[in-house]
Amino acid sequence: MRTFFDVLRSLIYVTAFIWLWGWLALSVRRYDTALGIALPAGFAGVGILFMVAGGILALSCVATFAVRGKGTPAPFDAPRQFVAVGPYRYVRNPMYVGALFVMIGFGLYARSFSVLLLGAGFFGAAFLFVVTYEEPHLREVFGATYEAYCGSVPRWIPRLPRAQSARN
Repeated sequence: MRTFFDVLRSLIYVTAFIWLWGWLALSVRRYDTALGIALPAGFAGVGILFMVAGGILALSCVATFAVRGKGTPAPFDAPRQFVAVGPYRYVRNPMYVGALFVMIGFGLYARSFSVLLLGAGFFGAAFLFVVTYEEPHLREVFGATYEAYCGSVPRWIPRLPRAQSARN
């Protein structure tokens, strides 16, 4: 029953997050005409791919936090268990990466330079939040486990798997 409520709270928080950033993205589009910059046509398909990939990634993070972490993605209702499975095996902040992909995808789809700038601002804010609050807090809560995780999993860009040498 606890997992059900973790999932329910996660869905509420994610809906609010999507609503906020969706509203911001739609609001900044008016600056495209003021800037006089329009992205070239033909990016809609790439934008849709980015949005779908980012959405799947972010939602898989939410599900992992709720089911395996026994919590939500919200910092004030964080997972109670350390999570290093699913997308968190490859990069320490896949939820932010997924959200950035959605923002970039929408900017490309809408041909909006302003939305792309908002995405850059989002990433800057996420970077500062991760470095100044989230990582120090996780070190405090999970100690050596988190330190080892930081040593083996990159913060933003996943490492490519190493090729196994073929044995004869």
